[in-house]
Amino acid sequence: MASPLPDASARPPAARVHSFFDRSTGTATHVLWCPATRRAAVIDSVLDFDPRSGRSATRSADRVLDFLRDEALAVDWLLETHVHADHFSAAAYLRDRVGGRIAIGAGIRQVQQVFKPIFNAAHMGTDGTPFDQLFTDGERFAIGELQATVMHTPGHTPACVCYVVGGDAFVGDTLFMPDAGSARCDFPGGDARTLFRSIRRILALPAETRLHLCHDYPPAHREATWCTTVAAQRAANVHVHDGIAEDDFVARRTARDRTLDMPALLLPAIQVNAQAGRFPPAEDNGVRYLKIPLDAL
Repeated sequence: MASPLPDASARPPAARVHSFFDRSTGTATHVLWCPATRRAAVIDSVLDFDPRSGRSATRSADRVLDFLRDEALAVDWLLETHVHADHFSAAAYLRDRVGGRIAIGAGIRQVQQVFKPIFNAAHMGTDGTPFDQLFTDGERFAIGELQATVMHTPGHTPACVCYVVGGDAFVGDTLFMPDAGSARCDFPGGDARTLFRSIRRILALPAETRLHLCHDYPPAHREATWCTTVAAQRAANVHVHDGIAEDDFVARRTARDRTLDMPALLLPAIQVNAQAGRFPPAEDNGVRYLKIPLDAL
């Protein structure tokens, strides 16, 4: 049975959070730190990648590095909420420069087991390596004097986790802004019924809990936003507001997923992100390659 979440009355002083938004992928990267110790975690970092040229760049990650330096923050953790299908992780790049442990949910093993044969990736393990830490549901860890609790939230992918730190929760793709709803469930290992139950666990957190999202794809009438609250989601989320029954959600989510195209970066991104942000090894000509399997998915 999962360990209970920390009691609100016992929570440490509030964490500090600063977020960066990458408009090309709609991704929010969060820097979370303990104000007393200046120890930090970077959550869902972004490595720039142009699929047309096959070129990578570090502009987004370097913005994070500049912020860490300017704020004199020491990085303990590079946290992934899941194996992303729509951007590359910069975790390996950041660790080479500022240290820290790269962590993800233990369900990464299942993701690796699915995709290793699809890409015929001899270098890819299926035991969670090369991640430094595989978190299980209810596991706790420290960021300075802050205590973080891991909540396993599968449904979008088997490896999805939410990191709860005091009055803040980092929910990855499990939830979007209330007007956008919830994550898709048609990737390997995804399941709409499982996602509904994961979301209800998140929405059982205190109403004032801030939910920090991994993505926003805003409609034309508003700017990109990546922070909301449990109360706002329960009141207005178009897929899972209070009163939506599980069967209704499953029907709506499944119908919606049938209309969605595959993310443009899914095939290249999975090969990198399932390996903690590392590119495949160079071949005998010194060049690294990402594969595009034909008719395999």
